[in-house]
Amino acid sequence: MSETPQPNSTFQRPTFFLLTGIPGLGGTQAWLTLIFGPMYLLALLGNGALLAMVQIDTTLHQPMFLLLATLAATDLGLASSIAPGLLAILCVGPRPVPYTACLVQMFFVHALTAMESGVLLAMACDRAVAVGRPLHYPVLVTKARVGQGVLALALKAVAIVVPFPLLVARFGYFRSKTIGHTYCEHMAVVELVIGNTRTNNLYGLALSLAVSGLDILGISGSYGLIAHAVLRLPTREARAKALGTCSSHICVILAFYVPGLFSYLTHRFGRHSVPKPVHILLSNIYLLLPPSLNPLIYGIRTKQIRDRLLETFTSRKKKIIMGNRPPNLKA
Repeated sequence: MSETPQPNSTFQRPTFFLLTGIPGLGGTQAWLTLIFGPMYLLALLGNGALLAMVQIDTTLHQPMFLLLATLAATDLGLASSIAPGLLAILCVGPRPVPYTACLVQMFFVHALTAMESGVLLAMACDRAVAVGRPLHYPVLVTKARVGQGVLALALKAVAIVVPFPLLVARFGYFRSKTIGHTYCEHMAVVELVIGNTRTNNLYGLALSLAVSGLDILGISGSYGLIAHAVLRLPTREARAKALGTCSSHICVILAFYVPGLFSYLTHRFGRHSVPKPVHILLSNIYLLLPPSLNPLIYGIRTKQIRDRLLETFTSRKKKIIMGNRPPNLKA
């Protein structure tokens, strides 16, 4: 059962928190499973299929598709870090989560978000080199350098997000054990802390501005170079082909940053004007929408992946037809 915090109530570091879901919706929040359930299923199936395809098909062992596989793995981790608990809360109601598990979830949610932003930046740089210096691309962008870049992005994400749970763990007293959220979001936990949380607030704000801001600047710079290179091409067909190689990535960027921007603005500047359920809905959409859309975007708009998918389905259909065909009987 959840504790109703009383005035001046104090709890020592709890053994568990109680995640209550989206406040104010009551039993009607169960209907949200019809939205978030299919989104999570799409994320699992789509990203799993992309990872399997890149692993099996040796023709896709190229820098661009290795980055795409990294994005798919990040999406799988990001969706799986919140969706199972979210769906459990929507279906069953408030659920307890151990204190340590809450801090672990906080780390993975924020680290994978930072990782995804970094991978999108790396993909923008990859496209900038492919369009701007196509003859030097095989030399400048190799599989080894992609691997080193992905490792650097992972280490960066870990390094900048580790302070989140550590800054929370230093507090020993809380106003309540009840978190009015669907997952252990950093600021949702900090709101329960008794003590000076100025460091937590400043670090959270600085990290949001630094990571997303620098990545967006880098992506904008990369596409500025792409635009400059495209405008120098002699024919309209060549310009359209060059831009076509970037269209999937642009859609993925919009799917990630647009919901994130709305979520960030409503959280930071609309706290008193935007209802709390809207904050929580936006934060969940921000984390689940990109993982569910990215495989669809790349599956539809990337020729190599689209052709490989059609080839796979066609070959399986032929096998099924041949298996169901009755054998020829000779007299």
